[in-house]
Amino acid sequence: MLTSKQRKILEAKANPLTPVFQVGKGGITENFIYSVKTALRSRELIKINVLKNSPADAKELIAELAELTDAEPVAARGGKIILYKFSDKDGIAHVLE
Repeated sequence: MLTSKQRKILEAKANPLTPVFQVGKGGITENFIYSVKTALRSRELIKINVLKNSPADAKELIAELAELTDAEPVAARGGKIILYKFSDKDGIAHVLE
């Protein structure tokens, strides 16, 4: 579980990132979850764009996505979701210590 300080650090790191995925009217599918898991393994920190035609908003989706992908929810602001998953590779985990 991330502390609020760690979430702020990760949110700042994610600020310049471009959203990797979009959730639209189709919602969350198995293929979408698989793609998010793959992206988290390689990047650790990802941003997802929630479109206006999505059946749920970002605050509703972040908990579901975090649970389905075994990731840590960082932030859900506006139409953006930020997820983090620790990777054994030399990633950004050193900034959280």
